[in-house]
Amino acid sequence: MKHRTASVTRNTLETRIQVSLNLDGTGQGVFETGLPFLDHMLDQVARHGLVDLEVRAEGDLHIDAHHTVEDIGIALGQAFARAWGDKKGVRRYGHAYVPLDEALSRVVVDLSGRPGLEMNVDFSRARIGEFDVDLFYEFFQGLVNHGMITLHIDNLRGRNAHHQAETVFKAFGRALRMAVEFDPRMADITPSTKGTLTENTGADPVKG
Repeated sequence: MKHRTASVTRNTLETRIQVSLNLDGTGQGVFETGLPFLDHMLDQVARHGLVDLEVRAEGDLHIDAHHTVEDIGIALGQAFARAWGDKKGVRRYGHAYVPLDEALSRVVVDLSGRPGLEMNVDFSRARIGEFDVDLFYEFFQGLVNHGMITLHIDNLRGRNAHHQAETVFKAFGRALRMAVEFDPRMADITPSTKGTLTENTGADPVKG
């Protein structure tokens, strides 16, 4: 089996991002984004997705965290797209329900080759520590646009915003892990009646 790894560097006037990942890892993570709560959430993706993930970022945090969070999502999406390649033999679809005390979230992912995000999370407060919860949407929008995946995120219940966010990221990691796993019954087959899931992945559009 080939190694499903990728590294992406994204440098703009606003941010400098480096992402490296191994889809067939053991959940190891290194995170230096300047945003401790985002580091904590990315660690959930690595650990529950069994993805080895390294994310380093320098951004214009003196303005706010928007550009940094969005660009990390973009770079991570690009890295995922490169790592899973033509997706032959994978399950393609993944889903997970994850609880944390009173909170419960459901995430469903399709490695469809088409970007789409439906995110329904009514956070109980606007900030978790210093982190603006609106930026989670920007993160996932950047990720799906450049990973070329369809992603549905629903927080089904929750009163604590930290718990709501953590269940979302844990469930995303679990759903991603399922989607990228190899299905022994599929062997070298592309899981699509069209015969391809990569018609759009040659382009790496960059949002200004």
